[in-house]
Amino acid sequence: MRRPARFRPTLAALLLAVAALVAGTVAPAEAGQRGDRRAWTATWATAASEHYEVSGMSEVTVRMPVRTSVGGSSVRIRLTNAYATDPVTIGHATVGLRDGGSAVARPYDVRFGGKRAVTIPAGGEAVSDPVRLAVPALADLVVSLHLPGQVTHITDHWWAQQTVYWTDYGAGDHVSDTSGDAYTWTTTSWPFLSGVDVTAPRTGAVVALGDSITDGSFSTADTNQRWPDLLSARLNACLPGAGVLNAGITSNRITAGTETNPSALDRLDRDVLSQPGARTLILFEGINDLGGASAEQIVAGMTEIADRAHRRGMRVVGATITPYKDFTWGGWTEETEARRQQVNAFVRDSGGVFDAYADFDRAVRDPADPRRLGVAYDSGDHLHPNDAGMKAFADSIDLTSLGLGRGCS
Repeated sequence: MRRPARFRPTLAALLLAVAALVAGTVAPAEAGQRGDRRAWTATWATAASEHYEVSGMSEVTVRMPVRTSVGGSSVRIRLTNAYATDPVTIGHATVGLRDGGSAVARPYDVRFGGKRAVTIPAGGEAVSDPVRLAVPALADLVVSLHLPGQVTHITDHWWAQQTVYWTDYGAGDHVSDTSGDAYTWTTTSWPFLSGVDVTAPRTGAVVALGDSITDGSFSTADTNQRWPDLLSARLNACLPGAGVLNAGITSNRITAGTETNPSALDRLDRDVLSQPGARTLILFEGINDLGGASAEQIVAGMTEIADRAHRRGMRVVGATITPYKDFTWGGWTEETEARRQQVNAFVRDSGGVFDAYADFDRAVRDPADPRRLGVAYDSGDHLHPNDAGMKAFADSIDLTSLGLGRGCS
């Protein structure tokens, strides 16, 4: 059994710290026909955050479970080859509801411009044709991709907290299998897949822009305990119809970035403003900036993000930066704490920069020492919340502040 060779940055660094459109276009809120009350809305998304080389990969199939937020009557998938240096060919793709593990109840063929195969150029993306499939809210949907040719580079989202299933190299096309028997090894990253959209009532979607905490690091894998997932459960329990999208990337910052981990400012268009149906942004970033940027620089970055989102007609909710004194891999000082407090004071009283705020700091801090993460919410490294902390975030958000007109309280 062969697996791709991969190189990772150190855990300490990870924890603290126009595209070619092949088969369609993606717009923030794609309209249907005039008078149509349904439109494409993103039900799931992830942000490309890594590129790595592979050797000897061909005739392989990958099967990826994702958790829907809003339900709809049709579905399409979005694929990315953003950071690759070579084109990649998808020979066959299917989508269907999960039937446990790597099994799919009924895989439906996905086409691109009427064709089964699509080649995505280096740096490009592809949007599939619609598939007539009733997709429930809060369901496990499975996207399967057959990669027939030599694959040399993979763009993916790492540390997905989700088991992804692969066939061995040379196994061929297994996207239409209902059983998962052909899928013999696993990873925890989503390759090539960047989004899933459904046709849904025009209630819109919330995008959570964040770092490893939003990404769900140290929440329980395969249980969808990331705070955006839990927020989605709250929204869809009161009146179904809102998408909730996770645009978290481990180690992401507002003020600086790298080629495959661009700053929140640099990736705003790609990961937030271009999401179909995006109406509200929750900005929860800054903890990775505290060690290298001033409070004034962080606030300026937050202000620019909010201004750009507002110009696109979006509502913006700011979230306070959570405590991290005694973080296992260091980085906390009295100086960074002072910066955190300064930024949080701005978030709580932004003078109209934000339409509302979510006090994540207050939700999970230790009452005895507000500089520390509360014991009940600590995953063990004193920075990343556990499942209870993720729930505290989701529960602390005033649903009416999201501006979706859903009658939630």
